[in-house]
Amino acid sequence: MADRYDAMDATALDEVVRFTSDLIRIDTTNRGSGDCRERPAAEYVAEQLSEADIAPTLLECAPGRTNVVARVEGTDPGADALLLHGHLDVVPAEPADWTVHPFSGEIRDGVVWGRGAIDMKNMDAMILAVVRAWARAGVRPRRDIVLAFTADEEDSAAVGSGFLADRHADLFEGCTEGVGETGAFTFHAGPGRRLYPIAAGERGTAWLRLTARGTAGHGSKNNPANAVTRLASAVARIGAHRWPVRLTPTVRAALTALAELEGVTADLDAPGFDVDELLAKLGRAAALVEPTVRNSANPTVLEAGYKVNVIPGSATAYVDGRLLPGGEEEFRATMDRLTGPDVDWEFHHRAVALQAPVDSPTYAAMRAAVEHFDPGGHVVPYCMSGGTDAKQFSRLGIAGYGFSPLKLPEGFDYQALFHGVDERVPVDALRFGVGVLDHFLQEA
Repeated sequence: MADRYDAMDATALDEVVRFTSDLIRIDTTNRGSGDCRERPAAEYVAEQLSEADIAPTLLECAPGRTNVVARVEGTDPGADALLLHGHLDVVPAEPADWTVHPFSGEIRDGVVWGRGAIDMKNMDAMILAVVRAWARAGVRPRRDIVLAFTADEEDSAAVGSGFLADRHADLFEGCTEGVGETGAFTFHAGPGRRLYPIAAGERGTAWLRLTARGTAGHGSKNNPANAVTRLASAVARIGAHRWPVRLTPTVRAALTALAELEGVTADLDAPGFDVDELLAKLGRAAALVEPTVRNSANPTVLEAGYKVNVIPGSATAYVDGRLLPGGEEEFRATMDRLTGPDVDWEFHHRAVALQAPVDSPTYAAMRAAVEHFDPGGHVVPYCMSGGTDAKQFSRLGIAGYGFSPLKLPEGFDYQALFHGVDERVPVDALRFGVGVLDHFLQEA
């Protein structure tokens, strides 16, 4: 491990920590509906790139909603370019709930605390530390590396990666693959068993608005056309629905790899194969796969009424739906059936499901980089249950992977810290990530 850290130099190991802390202190809370301002963070990123003689381009389609794009030229002009992206916005945090202030960027006991420490200012910092180290050492990657630091990922991405893909596609010329959040983190599957899941797929996003209409009236009267009752029935059916199993190529690869590591026999094509039975045998590792063997739909918001003795004429609910690749037709038909004749539904926001090959040279390079720094670790493919900016960049024909490397200690619940209280990242994990990212980008 030391040889690669030395190649990065001590400055890079210090900078990745400082950059993470500095970026956390820049409050880029995205409350949705346009309530966010990423520009101060974008200007910070642009300054670090400029100091390394990397020319940043700042782009925005709404005031303060700023993206940064830059290109690091490779040594092989005939090679496909690689997109490396991270978002600058974060979800809200309530200071009263936290051990430290969520925008303090405090470094305590070898840990950097604050909103964005995991999602995903840590990766932004790693990218900056790596390319600045290259500039100091005169290193160039084989492929062109396009850097994108985006706005609005934590909402619709409309003024972030969506805006870049739709209006500035020329900046991504030659990019065939992209790397972003979240993957190559340590998942402790058992004593001494360290997994590093690298994402090669994402479920699609299908956020829905449900509207029930009925007859308004006095709360004391019988009302068989009560909009609230109609909506509540539909929401209850959706919440109770058990979706059928659908195994995508990425999930099949994940199940096969995990079964082999656990010493479990698994014939995914056998008649009567029961995925839930297999998951039960995979122990902790099942958590990497269980959310992605089916579509899902979770009711999240209910809106109706304005006074206890008035039956409203309409009621609204929102549902967070997630789709497997190829699962939209089934999803639509199921929602039509579950909502019934008295409730209408429509897409409030939607984004495509993604798959990327797990047998590609790029995936192999990611695997090799992780195993170089943790020879005892096991890289496995997985599909993300949620979504990232890779969905928008896929419009440009860019295959997306999740690769934000971190070596984490036993008991560190990485996935629970996404959008959670006391979000934090170990200093050693950041330094590990810098080495792995450098190794991968130079070999990819």
